[in-house]
Amino acid sequence: MDWDSVAAEDVIEALREVEWSASPRSLAEFFSRFAFPRSFSKWMSRLKCNLYYYRTNYFILLICVLGLALITRPLAILGAALTALSLAFLNDSFAATFNEKMIRTIRHFSPHLAAKMRPPHMPVIRGRSATRKTVYICGQPRLVFVLIGLTASFVLWFMSCGLLWVLYAFTTAILMILLHASLRTPNLKARLNTFREEFRAVWRNYSEL
Repeated sequence: MDWDSVAAEDVIEALREVEWSASPRSLAEFFSRFAFPRSFSKWMSRLKCNLYYYRTNYFILLICVLGLALITRPLAILGAALTALSLAFLNDSFAATFNEKMIRTIRHFSPHLAAKMRPPHMPVIRGRSATRKTVYICGQPRLVFVLIGLTASFVLWFMSCGLLWVLYAFTTAILMILLHASLRTPNLKARLNTFREEFRAVWRNYSEL
């Protein structure tokens, strides 16, 4: 795959739609080969490739750094967990899975309430939705839960007096991710995995027509 032709917006869109349920890459593969990129274009191509291929590893690294930094601040740890959950809601697959499990759980106690939490039906024209598909969680647009989770996280961080420390830990984690993504050379397995996921995405879109 030619990552030079892939825009940053396309990478963000792919990370939002791709499955995150896959297990992370092994530590031996994650820390195997490092080298400085030969040019700016090579660096951008490597950065986009690694951010997509090692996405689960980077997410775990972010959580671990925040957890270690906030180990003595329980409220801040809870705020970090809410932040991770809110960011995970931005992924379509995770949001849909969370919504289904919540509705199934609520159905055991109140089937009528669970029926109300079902997302509204979207109009379909020639096999496709008339508008861009909106992801719902418990009957509400996903953005509502994201904003509520981020707001609650900010309040918890403020109450724990660790907001600046959280920002420092978060910045450190982002820098570590960018450094690894910039120096880790893409291997053949990463390229083959990217091609396989591209084929699955194209085939899934074709089957929806």
